[in-house]
Amino acid sequence: MIKLSYKQKLKKVTTFIFDIDGVITDGVLMMHPSGEFLRNMSTRDGYAMRKASAEGFNVFIISGGESQSMRKRLEYLDVTEIFMAVGDKLSVYKTLKEKYNLKNKEVIFMGDDIPDYDLMNVVGIPTCPKDACQEIKDVADYISHYKGGKGAVRDVIEQTLKVHKKWLTKGQLQAN
Repeated sequence: MIKLSYKQKLKKVTTFIFDIDGVITDGVLMMHPSGEFLRNMSTRDGYAMRKASAEGFNVFIISGGESQSMRKRLEYLDVTEIFMAVGDKLSVYKTLKEKYNLKNKEVIFMGDDIPDYDLMNVVGIPTCPKDACQEIKDVADYISHYKGGKGAVRDVIEQTLKVHKKWLTKGQLQAN
């Protein structure tokens, strides 16, 4: 059997799954006086998620963290489904696979730390930011040149949409 390169695998992608802390955000938590944790997120990553959704790709979030402000932001970006406070990411993935009739080879997952390890070993294209922990880098098909919260999400989405010829299209989204 011929092993496909990372770029060849992108042709089959229909679905993106992202962790939040350390992937969509830079992994730094700041405490607001109200008690809520504040996170940093790149607007360029946000644009890419919204663009992917607008182009017909599934965009899912599976995260161990919980944040109502992050949920609101992700809903604004038209993320297909959001799962927070998840202890077993693989179980949620299996539910999504069944609900959306997904095949592993159609799925990119970007994780950055040990809670992502099991899911990284199942999806078709495991990816991570450049500042992910070593165990995750060891199982990733692709390690972004960007850190979590600093363009890693946009990197994998942009590459995929370019392969599908859906990156530069008429009627570009205006706000992110």
